[in-house]
Amino acid sequence: MELAERHALRRVASLRTELEDITEVEYRQLRLERVVLVGVWTEGTVEDAENSMAELALLAETAGSEVLEAIFQRRQAPDPATYIGRGKVEALGEIVQATGADTVICDGELAPSQLRNLEDRLKVKVVDRTALILDIFAQHAKSKEGQAQVELAQLNYLKQRLRGWGGNLSRQVGGRAAGGVGIGGRGPGETKIETDRRRINSRIAKLNRELREMKGTRDTKRASRQRHQIPAVAIAGYTNAGKSSLLNRLTDAGVLVENALFATLDPTTRRTTTADGRVYTMSDTVGFVRHLPHQLIEAFRSTLEEVADADLVLHVVDGSHPDPEGQLSAVREVFAEIGAADVPELVVINKIDVADPLVVQRLLREEPHSVAVSAHTGEGIAEALAAVEADLPHPAVSFEALLPYSRGDLVNKIHQQGEIDEMEHTADGTLVKGRATEALAGELAAYAV
Repeated sequence: MELAERHALRRVASLRTELEDITEVEYRQLRLERVVLVGVWTEGTVEDAENSMAELALLAETAGSEVLEAIFQRRQAPDPATYIGRGKVEALGEIVQATGADTVICDGELAPSQLRNLEDRLKVKVVDRTALILDIFAQHAKSKEGQAQVELAQLNYLKQRLRGWGGNLSRQVGGRAAGGVGIGGRGPGETKIETDRRRINSRIAKLNRELREMKGTRDTKRASRQRHQIPAVAIAGYTNAGKSSLLNRLTDAGVLVENALFATLDPTTRRTTTADGRVYTMSDTVGFVRHLPHQLIEAFRSTLEEVADADLVLHVVDGSHPDPEGQLSAVREVFAEIGAADVPELVVINKIDVADPLVVQRLLREEPHSVAVSAHTGEGIAEALAAVEADLPHPAVSFEALLPYSRGDLVNKIHQQGEIDEMEHTADGTLVKGRATEALAGELAAYAV
């Protein structure tokens, strides 16, 4: 249903009959922004620069725009005033006029001065990569926590880039204009930009309070799982690598799946069991991308803690992507930022049904602890499940107990939380040998042999 709602209003390519010279808009209509992409290539190969621009084009399309042109430039470092240099700004202005674009998207985070200079010279809206990703997150966030996290990231980004336009910078006067306070009440007042900044700061403080309360709920659930010593597996990886599809395959979770960047933002946790009956949880997390904005990492920190606190991370990588190694390293950078670098990792190479077999073999060779699967066709899923079960933490305390037949609940607990090596039904009860958690071993101590 969620996917149907998201696809309810779609543009059909090449069926446009609108006249170009309409001056008055008579009907409400879905208008896609027409954008030109601009990048600065400072390091790496030409292929890296082209991959980055292709990813920016996908981000722009996901945000709801039509990409008309993409250009990138080789420089030692981005120009501090205009990002691409004065001469290239003039060339870019000609491209914008010729294509009729109404937005320019830059492949990097622009300083407020760069943003202002580019808009002043190009006379169209200029957006950087950070604002674009924040916009996609704002479209796709569904839960209350997700929406609060995205709004917090957007406000932190906006606070540095407030601009006053004309009269907005004029001072608010006292006297009658301020509600008739009269003598003694007249003063210079706040400027409009100061008022905006104050409102943003108070909204940020409110969102931080709300997120702290929501984090308490999440921590309580996590503490409950840890108290019962239920192992946790987190599925993480690059955006659109197939994390939600994999979760659906492994646990029948029913999570929304779409071939788009950042299709799912809100984490989903599902309870599942191993082949021998042990219970563990599997969580889908938000996808990562190159140069993920720091505002997002800070805002989504409570969600990303699911990865840092997991017993095992399934690191999903798209085997059909032009640069899978770049995806792996970009995700591991985020792992290091959120304190998840030391969590045991199983690399899952997904989409092998459409990937080049040579690339898959290369990845399997480079990542010794990895499996290759196709979440779409189901190929390799059984091997992936076996690898996950082998990597889950094992109960540490050995036991041997003779349980009376009236204590079937304890036998069930051993199946769910422990490992059984031998089980024999005798005249006096069930004789069980195996390993259990400390809490369960304490319950079994009364029946120890």
